Amino acid sequence: DDMNHEIDSINFFLPHFAGHEKIDAIQPWIRSVLCKIVHYKAEHSKLLKEATTLLELAIWKAKLDEKTDSSHEGKRKKAKIDVESMRTEKRISS
Repeated sequence: DDMNHEIDSINFFLPHFAGHEKIDAIQPWIRSVLCKIVHYKAEHSKLLKEATTLLELAIWKAKLDEKTDSSHEGKRKKAKIDVESMRTEKRISS
């Protein structure tokens, strides 16, 4: 909605300007749009990191549950250690 509002606003005001006035009107509008794009890109990146972490934890838990369900108590402790080290090694950090 925010970006649609920006587009609608420039489409509404631009016909009322002539020549260099259009340039003077478009430049701040472009800066505003670019700032919003940067903001949305950062927000998107943050959400992707959160989703990646949640997916990683879900997979890690599923593997842990799978290993502990099929083993007895002694092997279960070893599986937890092995899975934790594998999780640290495979973690996405970018």
